[in-house]
Order: sequence, then C-alpha cells, then structure tokens
Amino acid sequence: MKTIVITGGSRGIGRATAVLAGARGWSVTVNYTRDAAAAADTVAAVSAAGGKALAVQGDVTVEADVIHLFDTAQAAFGPLDGVVVNAGIVAPAACLADMSLDRLTRMFDVNILGAYLTAREGARRLPLDRGGRGGSIVLVSSAASRLGSAGQYVDYAGTKGAMDTLALGLSRELAGQGVRVNAVRPGIIETDIHASGGQPDRAQTLGTTSPLGRPGRAEEVAEAILWLLGDAASYTTGALLDVAGGR
Repeated sequence: MKTIVITGGSRGIGRATAVLAGARGWSVTVNYTRDAAAAADTVAAVSAAGGKALAVQGDVTVEADVIHLFDTAQAAFGPLDGVVVNAGIVAPAACLADMSLDRLTRMFDVNILGAYLTAREGARRLPLDRGGRGGSIVLVSSAASRLGSAGQYVDYAGTKGAMDTLALGLSRELAGQGVRVNAVRPGIIETDIHASGGQPDRAQTLGTTSPLGRPGRAEEVAEAILWLLGDAASYTTGALLDVAGGR
C-alpha cells in the first residue's frame, strides 16, 4: 500500500486519481484551494473505494501552505511514496497580445511556481539520502506544451512546457536516490477546467477532432498516473507520457 499527496485533488484529474488510488487501498492526502465541499466529497469517495484519505486546504503558490500539506500528510499516514503535482488553472481564450499582466502573473504563479514548490517538497522528502524511502513524482503537464495552443492559451501552454522540462531535469537529479519523476500530458479531457476557461463545451467540440474521435475521461488519465506511481513503472523516469487520443 502506498501513501501519496495530490495537489488540486478535489476535482477533475486529481479527484479521479485519488479515487483510483483508494481502490488500490492507498492512503491519499487531497489538497484543495477553496472548495471544501468538493474536497470532502473526494475524501468520501476514496474511503468508499477502499482507501484512506484526508483533505488539506492550501494554496500551492504559498510555501508555508505546501510545507503544511506535506507535514500533515506524513503525520497522518507516515512516509510518502508519491506526489502528484496536479494543481493548475486556465483562463479564457485569448491571444498573447490581449493578455493582461495580472492574468500572466496568476497563470505563472499557480502553474509554474506552485508546481515547482510542490515538486521541491517531494524532492526534499522522498529521496533515500534525505531520509525518505524513495518513490515517484508525477507532474500533470498537457499536450498543449507541444501544440502551443495558439490563439487560445499560449500562457497555459508555456507553463506546461515548464512541467516537461522539470520532469526531464528533476528525474536526473533524483534517479540515484530511488525517486522517479515523470510527466503525463493529457489532451482534451472532460473536466470542468474548460468551464473555468469560459468554454464549457470545449471538450466535446474539440475531442471529436482527435484521431480517436472523442474527448478523454479523467479516469483514463488517472490510470496513467497510477501506473507511473506504481512499481510496474520501476524502470520509467524522465518520460513524457501523452494521454491525448492521438493528438
């Protein structure tokens, strides 16, 4: 049985990953920023699936919150085996020329700084030479990192490019200390992140343009994340795994 932390774990891909981990009997700490009810619902779903879970509120852009998240997880469930760096945001479709400084700052703070702070905390706690027992860090990137999202989300795409680079570099830093680092790059997935970007029907509309002819489901991405967290992926590190329907 493994013990993991998932940022942005109250909805979408984070929630699906938490519930699937629960079905394997794992202990899951679910981080959320604002929606306590959604986080509590995820915790209940993990428990119903057969795992253990607790929810911890915190903003991944705040260092103290990230440290508190990991401290709470370890106090509740013991040493960590895995971290899923999932928290992220998107904004309404726009060209770069029309993006405000506030939008860009918020996007980079959450999707890059927040991800780096979370990954850094994992890098401080999982490695063998730092008293950990090894494990796996999975970064949730996006197919946007290689597609660019022109005219829509070049800021978001750029933040996910940073995730790809982090996976490549950090995997080499930690490989000798029993920690694997990989990134999953989802394509068009049916989650409410599209609504937060002002396009609630985006998944259905664009999903049909993929070679598989449909949008993906959060559970399908969760399967890839759980594989990377698990022992079956013991020789996989520094990988960028596309779960994008062929896009």
